[in-house]
Amino acid sequence: MTIMFGIPNCDTIKKAKMWLESHNVEYQFHNYRKDGLETQWLAEAESAIGWEKLLNKRGTTFRALSQEQKDNLNRESALALLEAFPAMIKRPIIFTNDQYYVGFSAEEYARIFA
Repeated sequence: MTIMFGIPNCDTIKKAKMWLESHNVEYQFHNYRKDGLETQWLAEAESAIGWEKLLNKRGTTFRALSQEQKDNLNRESALALLEAFPAMIKRPIIFTNDQYYVGFSAEEYARIFA
């Protein structure tokens, strides 16, 4: 089973959903805001991906952090921030075939779901 994690109003999520649907890939969508975010899942995803890849530094939520928070980022502080502010998690995250993938690229999805 393929699971996509994210928030529904994200343009990248919309593109990824369209790709999956047009290629007949069945998936479940996990909305961080509606369905919540479990600490265990976040730790598992971070272990597979790394906190640097999970953290979306281009979003408004990250930019709103204090300079001190940005300057003192490490694994622990990043995980705490990601749990408190799920909008800072890069989107989408796909979990399929026991692996995590971050972001959307039609070429990468073609490879993943070949």
